[in-house]
Amino acid sequence: MKKTAFVTGASSGIGRATAVALAAAGFQLVVTGRRRERLEELAQAVAPTPVHILTFDVRDRAAVEAAVAELPAEFQHLDVLINNAGNAHGLAPIQEGDVADWDAMMDGNVKGLLYVSRAVLPHMGEGGFIVNLGSIAGHEAYANGNVYCASKAAVSMLTRTMRIDLLPKGIRVAEVAPGMVETEFSEVRFKGDEEKAANVYKGVQPLRAEDVADLIQFIVTRPPHVQLAEVIIFPAAQAAAATVRREA
Repeated sequence: MKKTAFVTGASSGIGRATAVALAAAGFQLVVTGRRRERLEELAQAVAPTPVHILTFDVRDRAAVEAAVAELPAEFQHLDVLINNAGNAHGLAPIQEGDVADWDAMMDGNVKGLLYVSRAVLPHMGEGGFIVNLGSIAGHEAYANGNVYCASKAAVSMLTRTMRIDLLPKGIRVAEVAPGMVETEFSEVRFKGDEEKAANVYKGVQPLRAEDVADLIQFIVTRPPHVQLAEVIIFPAAQAAAATVRREA
């Protein structure tokens, strides 16, 4: 029987690339997101891999619980959970921050991860694996990153405590913390301002979503006695959160 991977935020970026990588590794998929048409395109792209689509916002606890409770029998045993869904909104000093942006980041990056994990864990037994998508922002502060950094620091600490709590159940837990990855991330952060988003990567060859997906695939396919607990992944042009070599 195929193993099953549950991937949140699978409609684009790292989530989509991870779903494709896990399908290639032999997993069947439960993919979630807010844009059903994108998830349907993903299902077609990985055919004939079995795919079950769930459409919800991870910030909506009732929707998360209802969706997971209705999983078909063939998808009810979950071997891998990829907590990828999250967001960044705005880049402002703390005294000028938008409270709505703060709520969106804390609700999506922290509470959403908790809601999904809580719903999925009853479907996961010994040998299961959870990967939480963190960020270098959760390990290093940078100017104007305040609430985003705080939310990803919470992901990092949650990962460590989840690993302790779930050890008796034989469930491994890892954090993958990327640096600069070119996805829709910056367009969302700058609310659709394409010029600002493009400037983030100007003069730099950033990571691709597929680079992070390859790492995640590697982590969850290690032998049962091996656990990569915490991995930071940078493009070669980056040495720290705010230390980047740009070409002219």
